[in-house]
Order: sequence, then C-alpha cells, then structure tokens
Amino acid sequence: MGVITTGAHPKDLWPGIVKHFGHTYDEHREEFSEIFDIVSSTKAYEERAQYVGLGLAGIKAQGASIAFDDTQQGIVPRLTNVTYGIGAIVTEEAIDDGQYESIATRLAKAMAFSIRQTEENVAANVLNRGFNNAYLMTGGDGKELFATDHPTAAGGTYSNELSVSADLSESSIEDLLIQIMQATDEKGLKISLMGQKIIIHPSEYFNAHRILESVQQSGTANNDINVIKAKGLLPGGIVVNHYLTDTDAWFIKTNLPKGTGLLYQLRKDKTFAQDNDFDTSNAKMKSQKRFAVGWADPRGCFASAGA
Repeated sequence: MGVITTGAHPKDLWPGIVKHFGHTYDEHREEFSEIFDIVSSTKAYEERAQYVGLGLAGIKAQGASIAFDDTQQGIVPRLTNVTYGIGAIVTEEAIDDGQYESIATRLAKAMAFSIRQTEENVAANVLNRGFNNAYLMTGGDGKELFATDHPTAAGGTYSNELSVSADLSESSIEDLLIQIMQATDEKGLKISLMGQKIIIHPSEYFNAHRILESVQQSGTANNDINVIKAKGLLPGGIVVNHYLTDTDAWFIKTNLPKGTGLLYQLRKDKTFAQDNDFDTSNAKMKSQKRFAVGWADPRGCFASAGA
C-alpha cells in the first residue's frame, strides 16, 4: 500500500513552482450514456425476465378445435452490481509542508478523473468484448453479445452480427440495416426493429461522416441518393466512443424499448470521503461508485467486427 510522503512531490516544499500540470485535463463528454440505457438499481443484482408470446395463428378447419399456443418465460439475464474505487494516503507532513494548492485538493480531482475513466472503460468493454466468448461476459442465453446463433425459445436461432464481417462502408451499413429490418421475436414473428445510431472508433470519424452525410453516394461519380441520409435511417447519427479498442469494429444501436437492450445499471453514485489515522495522522482519501453494465435483449445492438 503506497503512502504519499514529502518525497513524492519534493518541489512542493519550496517556492518557485509556477504551475502544476497533469492532474487536470479536459475530459471527453460522458459517452457511455449515448450508448447504454441508464437504469437504477436497489439491490445487489437485478434480473429481467423475457416474455415469450404467441406464434402465428393456424387455419381452423370447420367443426375442428382451434389450435392453442402458450406463452412462457424466456431468458433471465442478471446484472450484478460492482463497486469500483480508488484511494490515496498522504502523510501529515506532506499536507502541512506543501506550499501550493492542497495535495488533497489535487488528489480529489485525480480520483474524480479516475472514476470517470473507469466508468467509460468498463462500459465500452461490453462492446470491445462483445464478439469474444472467451470472456465471462455473456447474456441470459449464454452467448456473447454479438453472435450469429443466439438461441430462441422456439428452437431456432437469430443473429445480431453481420454474417460476413466487413469494415465500415455504405454497403456494409446497408447490409446490417437490412438485417435489423428483418428481425424477429422468439416465436419468429416480425418486429419493427430499426437502427437508431452508429457507434464507431475515432479512427472511423471522417469515413463515417463522408458515408452518412453525403447527399449523393459517397466516393462515386453516381448521381444516386444516399438512401441512409435521405430516409433518416440512423436518426441518432454518429456516436464516437474514445474507449473502443478495435479500430474497425462498428455497432448500430436499435430502437428496442428503453431498458431492454444495452444497460448501465446505477446502484450508488460517485462518493468521496476522507479520514485520518489516529496513530500516524496520515490522511486517507477514497472515491467509489457502484454500478453494472451489460444487456438484456441482444437485439438492442447489431455489429460488425470489421474485416
């Protein structure tokens, strides 16, 4: 366990420092809330039970009984809240002898920055690890978030991943939007699923804007319209997430009802506390936040891992 002594910041003991730097940088705006639905929690974990409805109606022959179907409970995904925290210990001498802004004040700013970064990284890892079943991050159906074989209650499967992974392009976006438009429920009935926003790594920023904001088709001499833009097929626009790790993976969030797709579950908001040891007079500071991230229905987001 590290303790911050006067030796950790020796220049703080003497006049002459014009300014400290490195502990306060401008932060990106909150990005996870553009991707995840924010829901509250009051327990150690929260479960959401899938309702599996009825299938198609059959032909009733004259004089014969009608065919009966049943509803049932489907998958029951669970999000277990986790506490993330960081702290620091500072000696009484380091606090007393500092000639500039209180080291405790600087540490409070650094802790707030650390918690924010942790929050964004944990949330982004839902997407970063969404193609890999080697991680223990699986949904209620036992599959990774993005898969071509999510099981259904009717015994079939469905996909929320581009069947042949492709880099971001007009044609690949159209292919994934078509896949979203053809989505079905657990009994194979068509549902009105539409793309809402596209989520990209910063390296695709310029490419995505050229593709989606051109009036005509981007990168061609054709006079064909840009259908995605003309029809407003991604009304939420482009979301750049600086915490994605794969430069060519990209994602489309859908219009699934709020609170049923990608989820950020807040149990306890960020706190900051401090106290002193009686024996050492060392000051202890800590900051923490308790939350969980994950998903309920994988239909909330479709994706391509890139070529």
